[in-house]
Amino acid sequence: MQTSPSDNLATLDTASSAPRPAEPGRPRRPASPWRGRVMAAGLLLAALNLRPAVTSLGPLLEEVRDGLGMSGTVAGVLTSVPAACFAIFGLTAPRLARRWGLGAVVCAGLAAIATGLVLRPLAGGTMVFLAASGLALAGIAVSNILMPVIVKRWFPDRVGAMTGLYSMGLSLGTAAAAAATVPMTDALGGSWRVGLGVWALVAVVALVPWLFLARDRMNGSEAGGSEAGRSAESDTVTGGSASGGPASGASAAVGSGADASATAEAPAADGTAIPITRSPIAWAMAVFFGFQATAAYISMGWMPQIFRDAGVSASTSGVLLAVVMAMGVPLAFVLPRLAARLRHQGVLVVILGVFGLVGYAGLWLAPAEGAWAWAVLLGVANCAFPLALTMIGMRARTHAGVARLSAFAQSIGYLLSIPGPLLVGVLYQHSGGWGQPIALMAGFMVPQIVAGVLAGRDRTLEDEA
Repeated sequence: MQTSPSDNLATLDTASSAPRPAEPGRPRRPASPWRGRVMAAGLLLAALNLRPAVTSLGPLLEEVRDGLGMSGTVAGVLTSVPAACFAIFGLTAPRLARRWGLGAVVCAGLAAIATGLVLRPLAGGTMVFLAASGLALAGIAVSNILMPVIVKRWFPDRVGAMTGLYSMGLSLGTAAAAAATVPMTDALGGSWRVGLGVWALVAVVALVPWLFLARDRMNGSEAGGSEAGRSAESDTVTGGSASGGPASGASAAVGSGADASATAEAPAADGTAIPITRSPIAWAMAVFFGFQATAAYISMGWMPQIFRDAGVSASTSGVLLAVVMAMGVPLAFVLPRLAARLRHQGVLVVILGVFGLVGYAGLWLAPAEGAWAWAVLLGVANCAFPLALTMIGMRARTHAGVARLSAFAQSIGYLLSIPGPLLVGVLYQHSGGWGQPIALMAGFMVPQIVAGVLAGRDRTLEDEA
């Protein structure tokens, strides 16, 4: 019997995490304090490595294009690769985790990241560079999906604190790669190959604790227990990310409404729940998720180049991208909690959209003069990601419903986000400037706002059954 992506996500926890029964006469191995510290260190180091492959490239994109003879159109393809990899490889994560265990899959993902980042600077042509980037991004994709599951599984009594640690590491890695790549490149001789390759060292360091953690495919049982097995679905499906936002708000939203009704209001097992592809809520969430991911990947791939073409230095352009990414650190903790208190999240969608439209207008009118202001405004607009995760958790009353909605919204959303960075590259190549691409970016905000308002209504999947 063939399973759907939502089935994979919904059943991951029960398939791979339920504690094994103790063997007769054999005592259960107790968890040790040092093992918990290794788990926490592994979580933080893994999170640090889930974005540098993307955000280290933007500040050096001009040098990479010159060195490899890459056209603007091909550069647009390159900036679309992250979304494609997240859409394709992210769906394999649940099945791989059921087969090999969470620790082993994340360890393999980090190995893929390190290998891709080592091979990328050695590329002599565009296709090899794209292939090496794809390998690193495939590792990011599977790890991205599974990290929130690990938080719930290994730290069931500290989900909030460890999700905060994971989120902090994710944001820190994103901003650090954007801000530090150019200065490091200059300090190491000025070669873009060295500047990109140095991030492989961070991935290699992250592998060390995971080589230990991967030894036991059921290592979650001694830290997670049955509580994780009962409730990890909400974190499984609302924590994985396109552009790298925290999952704590989404998890809180799910916990506030889904747990109490998981048994009483679950969809009937006889198939009375409508197919997810016929759900207006699901399609609105998918479109909203897709356009916010489009904005994020355009920012990560093209924002430094926009500033550089306006006369801003390469190092400052990288710092400006870091500002865009770093705005998500404080707001990602505030927005989900605020959204959970509102019956209709559409007002937050509109506010973030207005920030984006003003930022793009400023970027078009005075990109260099108001660069810092535009970076802040666009950074606020990019916080639509944690809002989207929170809304996914609020648009279903059961864990199974959240699983179906998250799998559909994120898979379709990532697919929808693939053409955006590519179209920006094509327009930049053929127009010779940034007027048309920025107009396209601003235009993308309109369907994002409309879909977000529709998705923010106080309705759930179960209401459509």
